[in-house]
Amino acid sequence: MQVELRHLRYFIAVADELHFGRAAERLGISQPPLSQQIRDLETMLGVRLLRRTNRRVELTDAGAAYLAAARDILGRVRDAADLAQRASRGEVGELRVAFTRSAPLIERFSRAIRAFREAYPAVHLDLVERNTFQQIEALLDGRQQVGLLRGTALPASLVSHRIVDDPLLAVLPAGHPLATRRRRSLRMTELADERFVVFTRAAGTGILDQWLTMCRNAGFSPRIAQEAGEASTLIGLVAAGLGVAVLPASLRQVQVDGVAYIAIDSPDAASALHLAHRRDDGSALVKAFTTAMRATHVVP
Repeated sequence: MQVELRHLRYFIAVADELHFGRAAERLGISQPPLSQQIRDLETMLGVRLLRRTNRRVELTDAGAAYLAAARDILGRVRDAADLAQRASRGEVGELRVAFTRSAPLIERFSRAIRAFREAYPAVHLDLVERNTFQQIEALLDGRQQVGLLRGTALPASLVSHRIVDDPLLAVLPAGHPLATRRRRSLRMTELADERFVVFTRAAGTGILDQWLTMCRNAGFSPRIAQEAGEASTLIGLVAAGLGVAVLPASLRQVQVDGVAYIAIDSPDAASALHLAHRRDDGSALVKAFTTAMRATHVVP
């Protein structure tokens, strides 16, 4: 025979009431079985927990000490059950999330992360910066559960949701003729004769392939003047007059003097932040995060 949770519940009821009849009524059982359960508990422990007389019931010193421990144990059991239920709803735990370098520059992205943290304060977000291609690898090998990345072709085992639009803009030197006419937009064909500064393929942003497609759709093969791995470097190269660039609109927040950002009047001049995860990931945390992020999306 071993101590079970019911023994603790029965003992606490008697200790609270200091009356077997009232304790039995509180527990919804008859008095004889309750008295037997308390005797069994005392036998298992080898100590007297209650001092009984015809007129009253009192806690012994051992009983008083055991009462505090019993309350603590039952409290922990309730807490464990609550924790398990909250975990099943995605309200607690740790979620490994990666994001591209430009993602925090998108105001709605930052707002969505903040809203999730407020809604799920017991969830620890393990946030790490990775480029799009690195995120795909990390999702596949399990190092991260959720990726916030630029739209690109994904393996069949991954699924993505479009979260926030981030249009592509032309970045021109401030003295460029297309930038000095106070124009609100330009056509991609107007950049056909320009030299471009672009991301290296190793940068893994996904923007390079999108830019190449835009050039192809506009009917020209671009001339590349310089490659770089960082957006801030590309913007600096534009300011230095080495060429023009095509970058996400969120990067306008990078403060570099001597450049102008002009919208590109073309339906393919669109980038977006996507949320990706493994197709077979049934985690409640992933589901909760995905739901929260999609609730704040601003795309049709």
